[in-house]
Amino acid sequence: MTDYDSRLERIESKIDQLADAMISMARAEEKMTALRTDHEKMYERINKLSIKMDELDRMARENARTTAIFLKAFWIVFAAAVSSVAAHFYFWQ
Repeated sequence: MTDYDSRLERIESKIDQLADAMISMARAEEKMTALRTDHEKMYERINKLSIKMDELDRMARENARTTAIFLKAFWIVFAAAVSSVAAHFYFWQ
């Protein structure tokens, strides 16, 4: 009987080890699913940020163009004013 008892003990031990292994596998699978979900969320967020960065880049270029136009207009007006003042003093003396 002891031979059967020891064999039964080993079988029970192996079944317990298999149950522990299955529990560990289920936990690992849950972690992998959670990581995959987090990865997908981060990927979406990075894509949205990339779109926002592209929009900001476009706006910055547009603002630089507008600023350059205003700067040129300012210098033209400034040069005209200086020329006008110089002509006024030159012709009235």
